[in-house]
Amino acid sequence: MSHFSGRRAAARAIAFTILGFTAMAMALPQPALAQTKIKMVLNWKYEGPQAWFFLAQDKGYFKAEGLDVEIDQGEGSSASIPKVASGAYQAGFGDINAIIELAAKDPAQAPVAVQMLYNTTPFAVVVKKDSPIKSPKDLEGKTVGAPANDGALKLFPAFAKIAKVDAGKVAITNMAPNLREQMLMRGQVDAVFGYVTTVTFSGKGMGLDPAKDWRFIRYGDYGMDLYSNTVFFSRSFIKENPAAVKGFLAALNHAIKDVIANPDAAVDYVMKREALLKREVEKEKLIATMHNDMSHPEIAHLGLGDVDDARLKRSIAIVVDANKLPRIPAPAEIFDRSFLPPRAERPSAL
Repeated sequence: MSHFSGRRAAARAIAFTILGFTAMAMALPQPALAQTKIKMVLNWKYEGPQAWFFLAQDKGYFKAEGLDVEIDQGEGSSASIPKVASGAYQAGFGDINAIIELAAKDPAQAPVAVQMLYNTTPFAVVVKKDSPIKSPKDLEGKTVGAPANDGALKLFPAFAKIAKVDAGKVAITNMAPNLREQMLMRGQVDAVFGYVTTVTFSGKGMGLDPAKDWRFIRYGDYGMDLYSNTVFFSRSFIKENPAAVKGFLAALNHAIKDVIANPDAAVDYVMKREALLKREVEKEKLIATMHNDMSHPEIAHLGLGDVDDARLKRSIAIVVDANKLPRIPAPAEIFDRSFLPPRAERPSAL
């Protein structure tokens, strides 16, 4: 054998050896790809209207997008914003108006909304049916209660200005969330702040008929056409993990469509988190939220998740003016639609 032939044979042997090792390596179990971790804080305790988050988690929609999502209960729609701003969480679900307020004061720390869910104003003052309080002006000289982090309470200065109420003449008292409706019925407060759906179902849980026992003075009836709860992320996480934000919204959109198609089955994912909840109540609450809080006519052309820029601009101006905030954030500072799934993939009706 020539020297050249020997070298060629040796090269073939080395090549076969490498191929053999490669095939063996491919046959061995491969380590799972690292998933991006996201800690998310909700607007409230576990309840029916959060079903899509749990469904996306349990059915593997987040995982399929390369995400490892941890979901914690919240303490109020405005309380989730500072938790994300502080870095304790990367994502949250809460009141966009609290984001506007923080962005006006500290734009570098304010989270960014990326998907609007509650597109209809849910805020209200609730009074007993026989109350002398018939209009916002009648709140002057009265005591109104709410949990400290309640979204309607936080927006009361804005509402008072629009409705021409002297907020300085309204006494505010705080209570634990589970005592709000009880204190109203006992006459310990003249009225309470709250979300229409939340208060309604709390009343039903007490054996009341909210439609007969209470009256709702809705913010939206007095010119406060505001957006409400939105999915949001910290600015740093968006900058460092844009693909993860996009994947999160794709997974959530998939889950929302599942919930719309079968709300009854969706409630099972809520019950896994809190078995003491009443299943039928949570199902009714979920359906009411979709119909009352998420079905603004604009979704017919915008699709669920997006916002109308002109409407958002007006909302920002209302919040800034009423709270005497130091600057007016631009809509683009508050909401970034670039991570949303394509319009054709998002629901047009609920």
